[in-house]
Amino acid sequence: HALSLLMPLSTRVDPLIKELVSASYGKETVNNSGEAAGAIAVQTATLEALATVLKHGGKKAKQKESIPSALEASEELLDHENDGVREAASKAFGQACDILGVDATSEAVESVLLSGSINSHGRACGIHRVLVASVGKELDAGIHQKLQESAIKLVAEKEDTNAREAGCLAIGAALGSSSDAAKTFKKFQPRILAVMEGKESIEVHKAMARGLRIAVRLEPHIFEDNLPILDAALKLALTSQQRVQLEYNDFLWMALDVKAGEVGLDKYLKMANFEQSRSMKSLYSKVLTRIKSVNDDL
Repeated sequence: HALSLLMPLSTRVDPLIKELVSASYGKETVNNSGEAAGAIAVQTATLEALATVLKHGGKKAKQKESIPSALEASEELLDHENDGVREAASKAFGQACDILGVDATSEAVESVLLSGSINSHGRACGIHRVLVASVGKELDAGIHQKLQESAIKLVAEKEDTNAREAGCLAIGAALGSSSDAAKTFKKFQPRILAVMEGKESIEVHKAMARGLRIAVRLEPHIFEDNLPILDAALKLALTSQQRVQLEYNDFLWMALDVKAGEVGLDKYLKMANFEQSRSMKSLYSKVLTRIKSVNDDL
């Protein structure tokens, strides 16, 4: 947070980016597991800092190699052995793409995210971060479609739970940034409902809720007429697992636009059956109206 406040005041962004890029590659040698864990923590924090600097000050970079060097480092680290490093690298990747524009982003997407050369979790994180960036909506429809298909496959990835969770976020980003959300949604809905209605781990259910919230952030009215998704979310908001409940309460608060009044609720009640209507009204008055805001890191 301190970095994001300082960046608008800073005029010397280039040396800072250079320092962070250099440090983001991590230590060459570590002597024991304790030192290794410490090195990973430092590397992750460095990448997080790089992403913050790029977001709040990257456009001030004057040296033409600054942002491409950050992109190159983040591309390489999307395939790091540690999932925390991969996730932090994806944030820097998305920010660097956003600054460099649609041509450089398309090239990075084709050569890194769609080439099959990096592990599934890194790919899912990269898709999520590039599609929530402004440049995500500017990508050529053909490239966007390939990213959509990749996201769907990642959510079906039974062997790698990290990739599945990140894939849920990627699906939300792909849906919210699509130029034809209705068409994209038709393709995604069976996969989304299979996760929401299936016997999934708490973490996968939470990730899908977050993915749906990403879609709403990017495209606010995307679910207001979608009874199957809203019904499935209502069921999960009433589950016995409190951590899942909380995530879907937040999603329904956003999807029904509770902050703006009862228009979203009324729309739902016109579509839903008697039982669902009763449950939603109860949840709305007891829980949703008490939520003040939902703060997600897109």
